[in-house]
Amino acid sequence: MKINLVMIVKNEERSLEKCLKAAKPVVDEIIIADTGSGDRTVEIAKRMGARVLEFCWINDFSAARNFALSHSDADWNLMLDGDEYLRGCSREELEKALCSRKGIWIGGITRYDFYEDENGISQSTSILPRILPKGIGFTGIIHEQPEGNHPCYTVPLTADHDGYLNSNKGERNLPYLEQAVSEYPDDGYYQFQLASTLRNLKKIDKSLLHFRKFYELAEKKDSYRPGGVVLYLYTLLDIGTTDCLDEAARIIDKEEPNMGRWSDFCFVCGLFYMKRVLSDINHYIGLLPRIEQSYKRCLALGEHPEIGGVVGTGSFKAAYNLGAWYEVSGQTKLAFQYYQISAEAGYEPAMKRLKNFCKEC
Repeated sequence: MKINLVMIVKNEERSLEKCLKAAKPVVDEIIIADTGSGDRTVEIAKRMGARVLEFCWINDFSAARNFALSHSDADWNLMLDGDEYLRGCSREELEKALCSRKGIWIGGITRYDFYEDENGISQSTSILPRILPKGIGFTGIIHEQPEGNHPCYTVPLTADHDGYLNSNKGERNLPYLEQAVSEYPDDGYYQFQLASTLRNLKKIDKSLLHFRKFYELAEKKDSYRPGGVVLYLYTLLDIGTTDCLDEAARIIDKEEPNMGRWSDFCFVCGLFYMKRVLSDINHYIGLLPRIEQSYKRCLALGEHPEIGGVVGTGSFKAAYNLGAWYEVSGQTKLAFQYYQISAEAGYEPAMKRLKNFCKEC
């Protein structure tokens, strides 16, 4: 079995050597299509043993990836970006996974994304279709996906991704996504990606329009839909008007039977109930128990990186929010208990809160 690493790059001198070093143990050959780097990317790639090709950029990510794939003779092609770093995995273990199924299928890797939020550096996970069998290429000018409707099964490859900490991909991607939505207005995936990008760029009102369109178009079987629904809910909560909270309530009621077994959904439900109660305490006082129930449900469900979501919604972040709820409701012992659970996982806001508890005591 031959496995190649196939990449497209541009100005990746910061991270490319680290990326290639991590991938080398599981691949036979490295093929890189450079789309116009002006830094040391090409030099680094060649020094690391890669076969480097030049591709004239035509505003189409699939075209670039397919060009690189056309120069690979491997049975399987691993696709990575220059700011992604594989965690340890043996070649033997990977081959065993790739031989475990018959027919045409795509291998999914688990990626940990690192990003900044109000509490520092957070992580989320997603399953990405990144190991393609010979003959399968990509489609879509951006956020490209494998051609065809082949099933995607996870393989024992995990990657860390730090690109969101070191570049503004949102600004770069926005015009491509706007073009894609203009050309394919009934494509729920493009609507979701545009909505998510606008949200990350703090263009919340604009993002809501596309979240609504995504929700209308996406089918329940679509793998990106659950994460899109959760981001849609967060966007409604960020805007926080009565109409948006009413809209969030309708979505939660509709989606809870199917999504209530996912900690990310339960976590945003806890935030919703808190915001709903605070919007009109006399009217919504009956929802108070649902705040506690939502975060306890998160902890009962636990962490499942293999299905994607924000790291901590099934553990330390839920415990912290539960501690905050107990604190504001005057249940000090329980607040301390759950802050301690969160702090033991290394969650800095919980550690700070415990210090304040000690000072107050």
